[in-house]
Amino acid sequence: MSDATDGAKAQVEQAKAGADRAGRQAQDSEWIDHAARFGLVVYGVVHVVIAVLAVRLALGERSGEASGSGAMAELGQQPFGAVILWVVVLGLVLLVVWTVLDLGWGHRGEDGAELWRHRAIDAGKTVVYVVLAVSAVRVVTGSSGGGGGGGEKALTAQVMSLPGGQLLVGAAALGILVVAGFHVHRGLSDDHADKLAGEGRTGEAGRAYLLLGTVGYVAKGVAIGVVGLLVGLAAVQHDSSESGGLDEALTAVLRQPFGPYLLLAVGVGIGCFGLFCFARARHLSR
Repeated sequence: MSDATDGAKAQVEQAKAGADRAGRQAQDSEWIDHAARFGLVVYGVVHVVIAVLAVRLALGERSGEASGSGAMAELGQQPFGAVILWVVVLGLVLLVVWTVLDLGWGHRGEDGAELWRHRAIDAGKTVVYVVLAVSAVRVVTGSSGGGGGGGEKALTAQVMSLPGGQLLVGAAALGILVVAGFHVHRGLSDDHADKLAGEGRTGEAGRAYLLLGTVGYVAKGVAIGVVGLLVGLAAVQHDSSESGGLDEALTAVLRQPFGPYLLLAVGVGIGCFGLFCFARARHLSR
């Protein structure tokens, strides 16, 4: 019995080792490098479109939602919109593959809290890419629901109805605020420089890329932070109608004193984030 058990354990260990080798080979492969670059271009395009919608909102035009789903709807309205959206879906799926490989086999040489922090970041990115891809598929297939953050509000209402739902929504708000703080910190601390290979950080072009990253990460962090505040307000007031997604967050910014100017700045900043994604695609640091 012992020999059989030992043999089974050995087979399991061999299978794990084989899977680990395959994962590392895939993570280091040239095709995943090209896939990641293509996906980053797509991700940048989505943020540039969100920026355009936010700027339109700041200037008084309300022709679309300044959110991921709004960006997909805007892309779908362009000539060959369906083709564009399927390309977007492909790019986002490739980003999912890239981040999953990084989650499982990246961050070599790291351990402890640092390793798990990076894995948590990879997991969060994967969720974002999946949500955007699903949004694009829903738009291109005509199955997207109503706008205005109805999905976020409905989800908040469902969670709020659960036992301890108010606490769960509050915890979600704190999580969103942590993500927002992470983006702002990454922008202000120049951590985003690590996203670029050496040649992408030097010379006038490198300085421009890093400035785009600083402005982009801070602006995106501000926008995410407002989403977290809305979700937190919903938890405190036990009112799901107070929650919402990015579109509601930017509309909330618009309602503040000097709101159009603030929203214009946030919109331009989100556009800078999109341009930084293009810079990353060109000078990808692996």
